[in-house]
Amino acid sequence: MSIPILWQDPFSFEQKKSLLISKYFLSLGEDEKFILKGFGINTEFPKTLFDYARFLKVLDLSNLKSNSGAILYKLDLHILDDEINLELPYSLGQHKQFFSRLQNLTLNLMLFSTENATYLLSILEKNATKISALKLNKFHSEYEPKLIQALIRIIKSQEQLRQFSIVGKHYPEEFYGIILALESQKNSLQEVIIEYCNCSTEFEVLKNCKNLEILRMRYPELLNTLNCKINTLEIVDFQIDAPYIFQILENSGLLLQRLKFNSESTLEEPLLLEALKFFCPNITYLNISFIEFSTQLLELIDNLQNLQFFTLGCTCHTPAKKEHKMLARQFAEILPSTLQYLDLRGSWLKPYMNLFLNNCNAPLKKLLIYELDKKITELIIKFCIRNRTLKYVGLFEHWFLDDNIRNEMETYVTLVLHESIVVDL
Repeated sequence: MSIPILWQDPFSFEQKKSLLISKYFLSLGEDEKFILKGFGINTEFPKTLFDYARFLKVLDLSNLKSNSGAILYKLDLHILDDEINLELPYSLGQHKQFFSRLQNLTLNLMLFSTENATYLLSILEKNATKISALKLNKFHSEYEPKLIQALIRIIKSQEQLRQFSIVGKHYPEEFYGIILALESQKNSLQEVIIEYCNCSTEFEVLKNCKNLEILRMRYPELLNTLNCKINTLEIVDFQIDAPYIFQILENSGLLLQRLKFNSESTLEEPLLLEALKFFCPNITYLNISFIEFSTQLLELIDNLQNLQFFTLGCTCHTPAKKEHKMLARQFAEILPSTLQYLDLRGSWLKPYMNLFLNNCNAPLKKLLIYELDKKITELIIKFCIRNRTLKYVGLFEHWFLDDNIRNEMETYVTLVLHESIVVDL
């Protein structure tokens, strides 16, 4: 029973990949053996107890160049040696069943010749029609027309594409109908990821996607072309301009439940906070950074009575300690009774942790903070005794943690690395 499970995705294990490849060589068909003979490789392999290739479900071609006899569920075509590239597409083309249940496909066609890339896509078009997640990596506007048309046919040939991701190279502005092809998936498409792409009217087709729920993007200028109602929004940019986001927040309204802003500054920050407060009270997951610790921010938090997961990284531009003390106390008091996860990014709240922990009644199960010292340890222990729900404390800085502090804390909670319990979209 263990052999089929272990060999579904064997290259994910940290071990010598060459040993795994040699096992697959034992399962090669006659066509593959013929190709190897052309390179002077001895193909007189002994027979094995198991046909390991038939158990394979996940294949990353940066680790494995070719395979025979498997039914594949995930394929990452992004790194190929030129010498192997000449033979691989035609070898794979002889194994239609290999792609028949492919569900997750990542394509970076820059490292293929146009001829080989087009041939591979024609194989996928005919034999891989159950793809649910398609990613175009390092896409640029200089593909030859026949390759563009092949990509369009791949999209249109899918029965139910649910996730589409495009990562541009050199910020492409022209997409030559590839994005428009998503019209064919308007009833099934649920998630779209757009990175390093310039604005294009083609993206307006997403307005027709009836079940689109999740939108992730770098550079929110693209939101100007959309009029979607979504459940999950993630925006990554050096600087977020609130007016670009206002419209989609208004359109999504009560539907928006998960929101992440990852930036180093926000233009017209009050407008953003006011829009969230007014339009989106049903948020259950909020991740926001480089936001001013202010009364208006607290008014937003106070309005999110369904909030369960909260990541907050604040800036404190004003030196008024008295005001910050008051805000820290109010912050603790307004956290909703639904909140179970709180990630405090940076050390902005450290001077006021006594006010925060002594006044916080939220039933936190996980608390993530920057670092521990003797004073904060005592405060968290008191919080644990009073609160009785806290199970884990995650730390960013843990390398120089005093053993006495660790032992004292672990009587009440489990100390873990921040990355081991972080909750992300």
